[in-house]
Amino acid sequence: GRQRPRARTTVTRVSLRIGRYVCTAAGSAPSAANTLVWGPGLEASVVLPARFFYIQAADSSGKNLTASPGEKTFEVKIVSPVEQFTRIWIQVLDRRDGSFLVRYRMYATYSELHVHVLLKNEHVAKSPFVLKGPVYHEGCDCPRESGSAWEAHMHCPPSFAQIERDLSFYPSVDPDRNAQEIPQRFGQRQSLCHYTVKDNKIYVRTFGEHVGFRIFMDAILLSLTRKVRLPDVEFFVNLGDWPLEKRKPPEKLHPIFSWCGSNNTRDIVMPTYDLTESVLETMGRVSLDMMSVQANTGPPWPEKNATAFWRGRDSRQERLELVKLSRAHPHIIDAAFTNFFFFKHDESLYGPLVKHVSFFDFFKYKYQINIDGTVAAYRLPYLLAGDSVVLKQDSGYYEHFYKQLRAWEHYIPVRADLRDLLEKIQWARDHDEEAKKIALAGQQFARSHLMGDTIFCYYYILIKDYAKLQVTEPKIRKDMEVVEQPADDLFPCSCHRTNVRNTQMLCLLCSLSADPNDLILLFAR
Repeated sequence: GRQRPRARTTVTRVSLRIGRYVCTAAGSAPSAANTLVWGPGLEASVVLPARFFYIQAADSSGKNLTASPGEKTFEVKIVSPVEQFTRIWIQVLDRRDGSFLVRYRMYATYSELHVHVLLKNEHVAKSPFVLKGPVYHEGCDCPRESGSAWEAHMHCPPSFAQIERDLSFYPSVDPDRNAQEIPQRFGQRQSLCHYTVKDNKIYVRTFGEHVGFRIFMDAILLSLTRKVRLPDVEFFVNLGDWPLEKRKPPEKLHPIFSWCGSNNTRDIVMPTYDLTESVLETMGRVSLDMMSVQANTGPPWPEKNATAFWRGRDSRQERLELVKLSRAHPHIIDAAFTNFFFFKHDESLYGPLVKHVSFFDFFKYKYQINIDGTVAAYRLPYLLAGDSVVLKQDSGYYEHFYKQLRAWEHYIPVRADLRDLLEKIQWARDHDEEAKKIALAGQQFARSHLMGDTIFCYYYILIKDYAKLQVTEPKIRKDMEVVEQPADDLFPCSCHRTNVRNTQMLCLLCSLSADPNDLILLFAR
């Protein structure tokens, strides 16, 4: 399992200035011998788009530092003992609480890697950490045959309560029946993808006009099938915002996978497309992800602006009410629209529009307001990962992790109509230490439950458990097209599992008295 840091110990602090923020720092320097290093990025078998591990600075007495010793304190090098150059991008992210998140993205596969963690040229903890290969990069198509072995290597939890709840409405699933009934019921008015995974190949057919968001589902399925062999399975994905299955037992329910759930629907909830893309494109196309936000949490708590902050578009009536509250109480709430779309006729009442603000600049403020848009506001994972406290609107919509959150422990609850928002902000101002404690608990939740390895586990366990419910064989249906793996011609990898599997098959067939020359020609094609 993963080694966890020791409980933090409060130490005497002094104040020093780092950049534009005043931070508190532990009274002693970090020790190379006592500093802790752990995480999935130190395990060759944990393949992620961006691998990551952690450094917890500790002093000579073994006490964990609780403030940054400086963002350049630790140096990380990743080298291959058999290759002169490695195509690996490394970032050491200072979380400003005495710990660091190290992430790296590989652009090629290596037979072995050595991870050097250095403090003033001295090896930290058990550095260098040796990753016995092959160490596969994200683009390498080399699935592990055993799903249970993959789950064990990924340290997946045995189950997710949300998956168990969602699937409890479906004692069995009939792919033949669903292939007929779901397109008839939803295909004309909604945008859907009908997927079949067969022999670890992905096939899809789309229904509806607005199917561009299928790229997110295609991408996570392709990424999964490169890492682990998925069971044969057939399912439908809703590409729209709103969950679809409004029927209740004992009516006949249709299983639909959606990125958002609600209290009055029976959809099967997945991580949102936004969170999914941020995992797949970390250190790639996206700049806001669950790792980058941890290094951009703004000034220390005492120096944050004691105003509640919100920016967004006009996708819900309550957002108009929030801006109206801000106008009436500008010393308490700073809320404004950056775009008008749904209520354009009210722009003169709730405008003018303001410029977009970098998400990282949100954390200059102590209090973050999370209010629904068309459905759940998909920014909540990133808000929690900061170190401001979240004031979350009560909502009938939820993401895959909402049921694990607890009001007054991970966030401050606010009524759906926002009538108590001012009161809750005032409570946070009057109870500063308690508000800070809630902020840190929310941050720890995000760090523990919303990182990329857990998101991959969630998707795999959902697909695995759903596949077990099937009572007829998944099929490649008429008009389905294959979803091809992207070409990786520049740095192709040789999958040792494929070679082993082919050798085993060759030996098996040879034992059955087949002509070995014919078999060699067969596998050479």
